[in-house]
Amino acid sequence: MTGFSDRPRILVANDDGIFSPGIKALALALADVGDVVVVAPDVEQSAVGHGITIRRPLRFKHTAAAGFGEIPAYRVDGTPADCVVLGVHLLGRPDLVVSGINLGPNLGDDLTHSGTVAAAIEGLALGLPSIAFSQQGNGGGEYSFTAGAAYAARLARAVLAKGLPPRVLLNVNFPAGLPRGVRITKVGEHRWEDSIITRHDPEGREYHWVAGQSRAADAHDPDTDYGAVQAGYVSVTPVRLDLTARDLLGELAGYVPEI
Repeated sequence: MTGFSDRPRILVANDDGIFSPGIKALALALADVGDVVVVAPDVEQSAVGHGITIRRPLRFKHTAAAGFGEIPAYRVDGTPADCVVLGVHLLGRPDLVVSGINLGPNLGDDLTHSGTVAAAIEGLALGLPSIAFSQQGNGGGEYSFTAGAAYAARLARAVLAKGLPPRVLLNVNFPAGLPRGVRITKVGEHRWEDSIITRHDPEGREYHWVAGQSRAADAHDPDTDYGAVQAGYVSVTPVRLDLTARDLLGELAGYVPEI
């Protein structure tokens, strides 16, 4: 991205790792939109959230083995957010940050721990328009990225042309089958109901697995991200990075004690 070109520059990251078929499909589709560079974790980093590595050095290596053809691709031994930071500072400032396509949807409360969304948030923090893409699998755990990658390229063109408001990213989820259409949605109430599975290793020492079941109180609400994807639609959710509960500022001022 440091060479001269009048095409838009697009940084592509993910959390499934540089060898994921989702990021390959996304990068190849976006190559028709602009000059693409891939910077992705060297191993899977799902559910790491918006972690940044600060207590050890990071390795940033070009790799030709991931199958991106002429698209420059680099792997990082860090988090998705690390990949965006290094990509922007080492390769030049892009016009758009795109993350995905994730293996599995990122809906509702998933946004708080998703590495896919975290890469887009890091792009947003750096003042760049950013989009996160995720793909629902079918009942057998298989994924098809053809329709999603094609739509991602179209949406990227639109965002490059129109822009996004400050501190707003797009979180996009594709249904398992051929999409019935596109819905602009809100973040729903989908969450994982955690459970702990306790077992013992061959030496009798106890260890634990964190597991859980998917829950969505508003599963059939067509206005939510979860409801749209379950109904077979592409969900496009504008997400604002503003954590202040503004409606409570006045109320808190009435009873928070002084020093």
